[in-house]
Amino acid sequence: SPAFNPVCVDVPSGTEAVLGKMMKLTCISCMKREEVKVKTHVDWYYMTKIYKYEGNFPMEMDGPFKGRLMWDGSQDLQDLSISIVNVTYNDSGVYECHVLREFEFDAFTPSAFVLKNITLKVKEEGGPDTTALYSEIMMYLLLVFLTFWLLIEMVYCYRKISKSDDLENINFLACMSKNKRSACQTTSLLTFN
Repeated sequence: SPAFNPVCVDVPSGTEAVLGKMMKLTCISCMKREEVKVKTHVDWYYMTKIYKYEGNFPMEMDGPFKGRLMWDGSQDLQDLSISIVNVTYNDSGVYECHVLREFEFDAFTPSAFVLKNITLKVKEEGGPDTTALYSEIMMYLLLVFLTFWLLIEMVYCYRKISKSDDLENINFLACMSKNKRSACQTTSLLTFN
């Protein structure tokens, strides 16, 4: 069976943090070919280096973020994100994610460098989540549409049943009449076929 290959999507980081909460600084660097061996080095900067990932283990640097940074990336090292715990107003500013990949081939080792900037703003309270708002609006619109559709279907089915009941009543009355024996036989054939 074919191996499952996770899909990598390069999404931008959130830029608004809430005071005292946790904030993920998203840094995604998708690798195009997973069969190539690669060494990945990640350095996070906020004026100076605050975090690094090298040799398969993450490490905080000394400074104002010590004890407040957590590795929040993926095992395949395409998501290279970190999270800030207990965000303060002093955490506002520009963060840089530096990604260096060294590809291992037989004769040479080419490298690729990616730099991502995240401008973080810290607010006292979180603003409204626009995604949740759009989802809620779409849900209500869908409910209204489906209710309307169900009403149309019910009217359509009621009218169809009414017509079929009328035909059965007409056939029944035709059979009751002594002069309509041939009509009764014809309608009973139509009813059972």
